Amino acid sequence: MLDADFFRRWITATAASVDREAEHLTALDSPIGDADHGSNLQRGFTAVTATLEKEAPDTPGAVLTLSGSRLISTVGGASGPLYGTLLRRTGKALGDAGEVSAEQLAEALRAGVEAVMTLGGAAPGDKTMIDTLVPAVDALGTGFAAARTAAEQGAQATTPLQARKGRASYLGERSIGHQDPGATSAALLIAALAEAAGE
Repeated sequence: MLDADFFRRWITATAASVDREAEHLTALDSPIGDADHGSNLQRGFTAVTATLEKEAPDTPGAVLTLSGSRLISTVGGASGPLYGTLLRRTGKALGDAGEVSAEQLAEALRAGVEAVMTLGGAAPGDKTMIDTLVPAVDALGTGFAAARTAAEQGAQATTPLQARKGRASYLGERSIGHQDPGATSAALLIAALAEAAGE
């Protein structure tokens, strides 16, 4: 079973990963976006970890809900609302339970991904974070490591796609050949989940 400590480890591991990869994310964002994806997420997750240390929520749902709210309030552009919605909706789906199973997390995360799809209007194949998150959630039933692999493959699979949503969609065919930064940062989130689980 997964408790609040597990979820704090997940978010802390995500923040560390975003910190390490911020320049890479921004480099991916330069040709097809605003060249701020890495720095925006870095600022947001730094604020999230500071908030979690100060407030120490004691249920899995509360950890994610608080993290999502903090991202929405500190991250500019689209990534704040999208990641914030993902975490808040997942947290809400987990409810007030002190511990949750991996299966419950997978179901809650699916609800979170669906909320992001509704908010952003994106579907698989549109060259967004959805191309990472949908296969990752599908694979989560097999295990955390399987979800991480599916997420990494999903992010890489955005390279040949033409963007149909978000800032990159304005470029039309010129968006082809670039790995999507949002899909890449979403893969970091899933990899951090596997890390928190020790897989």
